Amino acid sequence: MQRPLIKYCGNKSFEDLQVVAKSEADYIGFIFANSKRKVTPIEVKQWLQEVDIQDKKTVGVFVNADFEEIAAVLANVPLSVIQCHGTETVDFIHLVKEQTGLDVWKVLHHDNQAIGLMKQYSGVADGYVVDTKVATMWGGSGVTFDWQSIPIYQQEANRQGVPCFIAGGIDASNIKTLLSYDIGGVDISSGIEQDGKKEYTIIQTIEKWVDTCVERTK
Repeated sequence: MQRPLIKYCGNKSFEDLQVVAKSEADYIGFIFANSKRKVTPIEVKQWLQEVDIQDKKTVGVFVNADFEEIAAVLANVPLSVIQCHGTETVDFIHLVKEQTGLDVWKVLHHDNQAIGLMKQYSGVADGYVVDTKVATMWGGSGVTFDWQSIPIYQQEANRQGVPCFIAGGIDASNIKTLLSYDIGGVDISSGIEQDGKKEYTIIQTIEKWVDTCVERTK
């Protein structure tokens, strides 16, 4: 299997960013929507000026934001990817891409309608994150969904030629099971935290499993 892309999301402090900057992550996520991990554009701007994230790309997470809100963040933060985590339409995704020139990922909440939605965004979304559907929460629940459905999502993402990240309840205790599926990427937030802070030893354990699984399949 190819090494899955790694995204560590929900970085909510200077210290979190310092920890994740040392990791093997491909993407570092910041949440600009209502969440216990919400950050402000000014905070993130200051952190990125002081922490060398090397070649890692930055992802801004938004939930049903209007374009002006996204633009206000971009005025301060050099994002690489816009992640839309709400009920954003195909037309809105297209608008954001057109106006910003950035990749836009769409989050899908796993249920029996998700694969149909994924097909609707075909040719517009530059990537997907499949997360657990939990009442009253858009994400960050720490709950897994039925991973037996992963191949269906991955097959559609492959058809579209875009990455598909798996999110929701991934941590050091179950990453090995997740990696038994041929996934395009992992998106982890609470699963790399201890006492609400990003923890490097947990990250090392997760990345060891990723590297081991890739080596075994070479």
